[in-house]
Amino acid sequence: MYEVIDGKQLAASMRRDIAKEVERFKSLNGRQIGLAVVLVGENAASQIYVRNKTRACEEVGIKSYTHFLSAETTQPELERLIKTLAADDSVDGILVQLPLPQHIDAAEILRLIPVEKDVDGFSEQNIGKLAMNRECLVSCTPNGVMKMLASKNISLKGKKAVVVGRSNIVGKPMALLLLNADATVTVCHSRTANLKEECLGADILIAAAGKAKFITADMVKEGAVVVDVGMNRDENGKLCGDVDFENVKHKCSYITPVPGGVGPMTVTMLMYNTCVAAFRRLKL
Repeated sequence: MYEVIDGKQLAASMRRDIAKEVERFKSLNGRQIGLAVVLVGENAASQIYVRNKTRACEEVGIKSYTHFLSAETTQPELERLIKTLAADDSVDGILVQLPLPQHIDAAEILRLIPVEKDVDGFSEQNIGKLAMNRECLVSCTPNGVMKMLASKNISLKGKKAVVVGRSNIVGKPMALLLLNADATVTVCHSRTANLKEECLGADILIAAAGKAKFITADMVKEGAVVVDVGMNRDENGKLCGDVDFENVKHKCSYITPVPGGVGPMTVTMLMYNTCVAAFRRLKL
């Protein structure tokens, strides 16, 4: 019998704890923790994400500084804003919503975010520290997945973990986190030969391919833990993940749903990272 890992419920519990830490920071330091979010252009999905982040800030007591910039914003203009936020002591975390317009060099913009304010965990320094298993700010979605696994006391030591997807935002940091937790890790991608066989060997299967219902029941072994990071629309326009949930769930010991699984945890981990960044910056 499978068990659903409820990300919405876990996120709500974590946000209550984060709110207490945010209040403790204010009592120690006399100001609110601050998060700056920068959105360039009018990408509809990005606007929804930013609204969700602003709402989460309000819920836990973090002060949100949201900067909406036009799609015509130039590279120098955006660089000036990031440098200003980097120097602002009231800002503990900086998040630049991706994707950026094509004329903007995203890598160069991300390099301008101080490592201690990189609450998305996307910087080369934070990824490097993660690879060396050192203290760092970790990408929100993979870190949220780890919290979900920990909430069910799912042991990773010696287990075979398969990550489907190799993005810098999810797949690669996810693999590093699993490796740091003593799992034996395989990363699969669009050029992987025998993908089905690789997935069938997984005790822990993380689906982050960005393809609706891509992971089918014949790709999952009995008793596997399946985590669905995908966020897609099916043929009827209904929200779904990378996993064919209805047909796969009966083979699992644990499975995450879409919606209500990894999604709520991603925004919550951003609040968590911002709180951690604030305390570390001031050595509290």
